[in-house]
Amino acid sequence: MNNLQCRKAYVRVNLDVDEEGTIIPMLIRWKDGRVFQIEQLKYKCRASSNKVGGSGIRYTVMIRGKESFLFHEGNKWFVEAKEDKCPFFVPKIRCRQEEHNA
Repeated sequence: MNNLQCRKAYVRVNLDVDEEGTIIPMLIRWKDGRVFQIEQLKYKCRASSNKVGGSGIRYTVMIRGKESFLFHEGNKWFVEAKEDKCPFFVPKIRCRQEEHNA
């Protein structure tokens, strides 16, 4: 298993809010202008990031066919960014609490 160095990267998020107030993240925007479309929202639950610290609502999302975590911490959003070319850490842990069918 690789020992990846991760950092907490705050990002801008475009989202939809449905008529019941449910937040649905749609796009992740990096400071350098890169934009990543969230292809699917798989789960959401209250959780902490074991890689970079911080906690809040953890969204398990699919981006470019890979599973990633997006965290909503207070009024900010962050991801567990790797220190290499790929912008997201792709974890293998699943949240058991709540599944959201997008």
